[in-house]
Amino acid sequence: MPMPPPKPSTEGDRDRQVFHEMGQIVRALELMGPQTRDGLAELVGAQFWEAQRFERALTFALADGLAYRTDEGLISASG
Repeated sequence: MPMPPPKPSTEGDRDRQVFHEMGQIVRALELMGPQTRDGLAELVGAQFWEAQRFERALTFALADGLAYRTDEGLISASG
């Protein structure tokens, strides 16, 4: 018999939703090019996300190397 999936509390700082949000950020950057933080937030509709979700997803995307800050201070997709 297979083991049940882990409880959500064992997923640590990252939940399933944050991976989806990170994907939205990366796709927006790939499609629209480098953006300011506010421009990126507008592109992904962050105003409709729960409080601090955009900042959290962006922080993880930057930490994981999926996105980076350019010398001009814009956020760009890696790759």
